[in-house]
Amino acid sequence: MAAASKLIIVESPAKARTIAKFLGRGYKVEASQGHIRDLPKSQLGVDVSHDFAMKYITIHGRGKILTKIRKEAKNASKIYLATDPDREGEAISWHLAQTLGMDVNAPCRIEFHEITQKAVQNALAHPRAIDLNRVDAQQARRALDRLVGYKISPLLWAKVKKGLSAGRVQSVATRLVVDREQDIEDFIPEEYWDITANALLPSARGRKTTFSLRLNTLDDQKAELHNEQEANAAYQRVENARFAVYGIKRGEKKKVPAPPFTTSSLQQEAGRKLNFTTQKTMQVVQQLYEGVDLEGEGTQGIVTYIRTDSVRVSQEALDAVRAYIPQRYGAEYLPETPNEFKGRRNAQDAHEAIRPTM
Repeated sequence: MAAASKLIIVESPAKARTIAKFLGRGYKVEASQGHIRDLPKSQLGVDVSHDFAMKYITIHGRGKILTKIRKEAKNASKIYLATDPDREGEAISWHLAQTLGMDVNAPCRIEFHEITQKAVQNALAHPRAIDLNRVDAQQARRALDRLVGYKISPLLWAKVKKGLSAGRVQSVATRLVVDREQDIEDFIPEEYWDITANALLPSARGRKTTFSLRLNTLDDQKAELHNEQEANAAYQRVENARFAVYGIKRGEKKKVPAPPFTTSSLQQEAGRKLNFTTQKTMQVVQQLYEGVDLEGEGTQGIVTYIRTDSVRVSQEALDAVRAYIPQRYGAEYLPETPNEFKGRRNAQDAHEAIRPTM
């Protein structure tokens, strides 16, 4: 009789296929396809009078998925919960453990930030208990979603328009937009004019350097031009004037590399450079994270976890880059110390920045 397989439960089917190729026989990989339980849509689902107790039900349409997972779990010698390494992923693992009757304090949770064979095998070697602090953080956020949305939305229907909804985030964001619009309406614009010129500076070798000039002072006073008449008068005074270069300052400018990508900065750069929408950016980068078929190497996840607000890079990745630079480009291109970037003051810093894994 064949030995029972170890069961690994992830969120997405694509990730399940990639990990199954890494591990081969002896492991079974199933996908929960996101959350399996949630608060009922027809009720508030949060009992404020009993310490905000949450009422969970199986999400409509997830019954077949749950039945399949239960069947595999019943025959498995060990179950590992490998949902995404964030608060939502931790909560999904907790819900799975509750549904499957697992001990949440047992080492059943594995987490990896890149889907490579090395990262998955390292995670399997270091399982941990479910982090109930993360689970509580997710539940608190979910409760706030309900308490704000289900209480304010009916007010909008009565006072503004049927079908509108209010939420924990969008309500605050709407207030910020309204406040900003009020600032714009209250702003009193002041007219000002600039006078600029393009000049050629001949050099000793016969070459000419082009540079721009801007009128800064007039009669030893700052040139403040408040209207077209003042600007035309100043222009007539300098139009045929002779100009002299009194000094040239030469120096070197140091350009610091841009910080590593966070989710937000990746979306912004994809929008600027590729004209991608936020949705398309996340679809593409999700595919890169879950796995791409590489010739001769099989399926590999080629970027790290894609939901992060940190600009930190792991020490392992830094060591690999610092070993690669002198080999590929020469020792003179390797900084004495790695570049360090300062993240946002309120960043969670739970996961490193988005970077290539290869």
